[in-house]
Amino acid sequence: MAAIAWIGLGNMGGPMTANLVGAGHDVVGFDLDARANEAAAANGVRIATSVADAVRGADAVFTMLPKGEHVRAVYEGEGGVWANAPATALLLDSSTVDIETSRYCHEASAERGFRFVDAPVSGGISGAAAGTLTFMLGGAEADVAEAKSLVDPMAGNVFAVGGATQGIAAKLANNMMLFISLVAAAEGSQLASSLGIDPQTFWDIARVSSADSWAMRTWYPVPGIVESSAANRNFDATFATTLALKDVALALGAGDAAGLSLPAAQLAREQFEQLIAEGLGGKDCSLIAKLVHPDGAVAGYETAPAVG
Repeated sequence: MAAIAWIGLGNMGGPMTANLVGAGHDVVGFDLDARANEAAAANGVRIATSVADAVRGADAVFTMLPKGEHVRAVYEGEGGVWANAPATALLLDSSTVDIETSRYCHEASAERGFRFVDAPVSGGISGAAAGTLTFMLGGAEADVAEAKSLVDPMAGNVFAVGGATQGIAAKLANNMMLFISLVAAAEGSQLASSLGIDPQTFWDIARVSSADSWAMRTWYPVPGIVESSAANRNFDATFATTLALKDVALALGAGDAAGLSLPAAQLAREQFEQLIAEGLGGKDCSLIAKLVHPDGAVAGYETAPAVG
């Protein structure tokens, strides 16, 4: 079994490390959030006092962090991964970042004698807990083969996508499609309800018809239909709007660099930006369903009572 260092023990990293521990790996983790550390410790992760402490002696180092700048900061400097991990360690980033950050990590790792694999995931918090995530791996063939064996306890599917940055490229394109599908589920669900169709009946139809999608099956924004939907819990975040905006913006940035026009993704970004402008960035991204209605009222969402 491997000695694995894990930086970032939040909503995704916490359950992912629990699955590694369950598979018999020795996992040392670090997070700036004390609550995240406590939760991971309860699942058998040994908690380090710093990034440098976590990575010393590691066979592999995973990072699962919110943004590209966080990944860069963890790798760089005297207290970072490059300065403290053994040169034999395989470095893997499972964060959703811009392609430029991933390329930087590949190139700077190689300059320092390290091997690096971009290893983003799809499947959300529920997939992280169940060990059914889809991993998309980019890097040198031998490094990707080693990465496959490491991620297996956390994965339902593992794909060797190609060379450096190809894993994160696949992730950005995949998430862009997800959010476009979410806009369709939001608008279609509200149209069906407004036309008097029973919500369960309509979902049953769409599920086996041409409207089917992962967003509809997992995030359907109508209460009482899909157990995993945030609509059942006042749209408390399973995937926060701020994170959705980050991901679709990264995809649009990649599209701009490639000279592409992506109007559907631009619409999704505008919808998330509108929720954030209303102060709802911490709510689930599927709350865009409220934007369908002129008064913003949507089943499953109760606004906070006015103060004063």
